[in-house]
Amino acid sequence: MIFRSREEAIEAGYKLYWAAPIDMSVQSQLNSSPWIVGSSLREQRRESMASFTDRMLGAAKLDVDTYEEVERDQTATGQAMGVVIISSLAAGIGSVGGGASGVIAGTIGALVGWFIWAALTFLIGTKILPEPQTKADLGELLRTIGFSASPGVLRIFGMIPLLGGLIALAASVWMLVAMIVAVRQALDYTSTGRAVGVCVIGWLVQVAIFFTLRLFA
Repeated sequence: MIFRSREEAIEAGYKLYWAAPIDMSVQSQLNSSPWIVGSSLREQRRESMASFTDRMLGAAKLDVDTYEEVERDQTATGQAMGVVIISSLAAGIGSVGGGASGVIAGTIGALVGWFIWAALTFLIGTKILPEPQTKADLGELLRTIGFSASPGVLRIFGMIPLLGGLIALAASVWMLVAMIVAVRQALDYTSTGRAVGVCVIGWLVQVAIFFTLRLFA
């Protein structure tokens, strides 16, 4: 792909690559002379998709380094949202009975729940149960908690007769464990028990909010 100017090349580069800015190798190409950067940008986008998949796998494996990576990467919030959507779609497809409207409603609910859960975890973890070294912001919790939904992809197998229910249950427990790891890393806890406490308190608060809304609905 040939561009007529450096500005045109840069503009096209950001359009081709959605997940992160052009890296230094591509920037050096832009500064040196050629405007033939399309192939490099496409390659970088492929690498980004590979990174997204690797992060999902790492999060599912409860890999601490993966959670630390997404916590630091401020551009990964969109990826975390993608994980939540994929996991919710898998659950909707696996349950079969809800139909298309049920899948859409479930996805919207999952996104809202993701944000509320991250906000609750942030407040509880940094204000009520912080450790001396705890330092976090809402974005860090959105990213780590979002990726903790990675095991939920397995819920798509919920449609399998007999085994489907067990697979969905196992995936849900796996997601819970992943969430505890995500909370522990985002809040810089040394104690896993404290992370469990944050999750339990957050769950109780969500339940209380849900029943209060039901009473006045």
